[in-house]
Amino acid sequence: MKAAVLQFPGSNCDRDMYMALKNAGADVSMVWHKDAELPQGVDVVGVPGGFSYGDYLRCGAIAANSPITNALKAHVERGGYAFGICNGFQVLTEARLLPGALLRNAGLKYICKTTPLAVEITDSPYTSAYTQGQHIGIPIAHHDGNYTADESTLDMLEGEGRVAFRYLDNPNGSKRDIAGIVSENRRVLGMMPHPERAAEPQHGNEDGKLFFTSLLDAVVSA
Repeated sequence: MKAAVLQFPGSNCDRDMYMALKNAGADVSMVWHKDAELPQGVDVVGVPGGFSYGDYLRCGAIAANSPITNALKAHVERGGYAFGICNGFQVLTEARLLPGALLRNAGLKYICKTTPLAVEITDSPYTSAYTQGQHIGIPIAHHDGNYTADESTLDMLEGEGRVAFRYLDNPNGSKRDIAGIVSENRRVLGMMPHPERAAEPQHGNEDGKLFFTSLLDAVVSA
C-alpha cells in the first residue's frame, strides 16, 4: 500500500499518522500543502489533525482550498481511499468530501482524553478488523468536534449504515453521538478521535491499531 500524508501549516499529528501507516506496512510519503499533485501511484491519502492555518476563518476551511486539496478531490473522485482525523475530518467536510460540519464543543472547552467508542460497522476499509458493536478507547483532542448535520442528512447516514464510530459518552455534543462517518462508497472516512495515538504498546492502548490493519488489508485485497 502506498500512502500519502498531507501537511498544512499548523498540522501537528502528521508524524503520528505517518508512523501508524508505516508500522501497518505502508510505503508513506509526506506531501506539502502547496504541492499540486500527489505522488504517483498513491492508494490512500491521510489528512492529519492539528490546527491547519491556525484554525482561522473556520477549522479546515482554508486547508480545503489549498492546492493539494484539489489533488485529494481528484483522487477521491477516481475511487481512491482517503481519511481525515480530527482537523482532517474538518477539512473533508469543508471540502464537501463528507457531509455535515464540525462545530464548537457543546461545553465550549477544549477536550483531551481517551474516550469510549462503539464500532458501528465492519463493512468499511477502516473497520473490517473490528467486530460490530465492539467498544474501544480512542484519544480525542479538539475544541471543535461537535458533529452536526440536518435531520435528513443524519437519517441518510443512519439509513445507509455510514456511521462508522459512535461516542459512548458524547463529550462534545455531536448529533446522534456520531464520532466518525464514511462516504457513500465507504472509501472516505472522517472521525474526530485519533486512532494513530492508540496504535503502539508505548501509547498504553492499541485499540486504534486495527484501524490501520483494516485499511492495509482492504487496499491490498483491492
